[in-house]
Amino acid sequence: MRVLLRFCSAAVFCAAACSGTAPQQPPSTRQAAQNLLIVTIDTLRADRVGAYGDRSARTPAIDAIAGRGALFARAFSTAPITLPSHASLMTGRYPAGHGSRHNGMRMDLAVPTLAEALSREGFKTGAFVAAFPLDRRFGLIKGFQTYGDRMPRGLTGRPANERPGSAVVDEALNWLQRRGTGRFFLWVHLFEPHAPYGELRSGRPAEVRYADEVAEADRQLARLLPALGEATGSTIVVGASDHGEAFGEHGEVSHSLFIYDTTLRVPLVMAGPGIPPGRRIEKPAGLIDVAPTVTKLLGLRTFDADGVDLSTALNGGNLPDRVLYAESFAPLLDFGWSPLRSIREAGWKLIDAPRPELFAIDDDATERVDRAGKETARVAALEGRIARYTGADVTTSAKQDPEAAARLQALGYVGGGPVQSSATRPDPKDRRELAARLARITSGELLPADLERELKAVLKEDPANPQANLRLGYVLLESNRCTDAVPRFQAAIKAQLPSADPHLGLAGCQTARRDYVAAAATLRDAERVEPGNAVVLANLGVVQSDGGHPQAAVEPLQRALTLDPDLHQARFALAIAFARAGRRDQALASADELLRRLPPDAPQRAEVQRLVTSLK
Repeated sequence: MRVLLRFCSAAVFCAAACSGTAPQQPPSTRQAAQNLLIVTIDTLRADRVGAYGDRSARTPAIDAIAGRGALFARAFSTAPITLPSHASLMTGRYPAGHGSRHNGMRMDLAVPTLAEALSREGFKTGAFVAAFPLDRRFGLIKGFQTYGDRMPRGLTGRPANERPGSAVVDEALNWLQRRGTGRFFLWVHLFEPHAPYGELRSGRPAEVRYADEVAEADRQLARLLPALGEATGSTIVVGASDHGEAFGEHGEVSHSLFIYDTTLRVPLVMAGPGIPPGRRIEKPAGLIDVAPTVTKLLGLRTFDADGVDLSTALNGGNLPDRVLYAESFAPLLDFGWSPLRSIREAGWKLIDAPRPELFAIDDDATERVDRAGKETARVAALEGRIARYTGADVTTSAKQDPEAAARLQALGYVGGGPVQSSATRPDPKDRRELAARLARITSGELLPADLERELKAVLKEDPANPQANLRLGYVLLESNRCTDAVPRFQAAIKAQLPSADPHLGLAGCQTARRDYVAAAATLRDAERVEPGNAVVLANLGVVQSDGGHPQAAVEPLQRALTLDPDLHQARFALAIAFARAGRRDQALASADELLRRLPPDAPQRAEVQRLVTSLK
């Protein structure tokens, strides 16, 4: 949830901003594979890529990789969720094997990773990611010597939850330039196709804006590939997605809830040494197969994984018949509904739920005809196979911290539903309309008026819903309707939402009416909810300073900067508090330190310089 409490009279100062055609690729040579580049494009549907048959797609860079290498026509994720899917890609294991069953649920650090295996063999390893679900705290940093996950800051000082692909590729290009000699493994993650898509106010349909973002991700890939330079001929390049995206198929909007192939099917292309050009593999494959395949192509020891080595198929051989598993525990962990688990085998796919669904996917790729009622014996047999992978319950080893939960919610992941006993869990199919409404609310794909209407509809059915109250509070605050927003923030606080965000919203309204005493009390309550939250502490300092107590403001502002030295608004507010308290030398020192930390082209430098001038 984006926090909107500004820094009052210091709010003039905002945080410093952080920062066509695919080139012809050299043909693969007979060089031995020495290096590995994996590029994952978040939320990319396979059927929105030119090489997969979309003639309107603008994906020349992805298409070029497929043309000079191999394309897996039916590749599948293990979960339609960013973190579990990427964890499966990097470990070769199903979610039960690596431990990450949902965004925010850290993978088991005892599980071997691809980066760890390659680092042990002397590879330089670097990763650069574009969104918070892949933050280092969730475990994917394991084995990477460099892990670029630093997000720019928003107006409130909190780190943003995503960043543009251009910034990610800039970092990756710099790493490639400075890596020196020797073998390397580079992973680059791009987030562009994720909702909200492009400029919502343009009025263009969501799928059109989605296609534009796919094209932008492809342009960034096209910037990256030539930077391999002389290493191109010895580098395996893998292009993939973590999951697809639904635009109303099966009543779903966005992704994560259901496990139809709309969101499980992903593009998967590979090129480089050991991969003949123009290869198309029709047999089902999975992201879990990437790690064992690339380690084989790189000439390394066998990688222990649930996936299989696909190199035989890359060289014209046949893949054996497979069983592929997938799941989503989002229904359980977000809403308390039944989780969904699936298995595909010999042309059949079963989705295990309170009412199971069975599809003959070779003839019914869009999963329209449910055959479970006529194939009861097959359903029972496949249910037994699913049980070998995991049960319908999941435990978490640690409680998710409130800051992580809030940042994931801001990206459209709901989080925090009540977990009911398995006997009473609803079937997600019976909650399609509610799930779609919630997805529209959290996706960022609604204009403020439409968002307000949807939130009020949810609250009419569920008046105490803490997330809906919180989100509606911020919609009202953004339109300067604090009188209406305050009860919403208070309802979210009363429901004990595990986040400081409703307190920050309430304090923002209290500050707007110059009730600094009430705002300070609210922010102290926020600190009890999220101890050590630098943004809460910084806002407490600003409120105290603007409320006529600059000396009292110094301590929380200094604590905020101890926790987060790059929270520039707090440093600016500290300089103002020192100045108001008559501590001119310390005010000047704080302002000078801020100038040293700000980028040379930061627009905020002029405001800080005016403060410095006034202090001299």
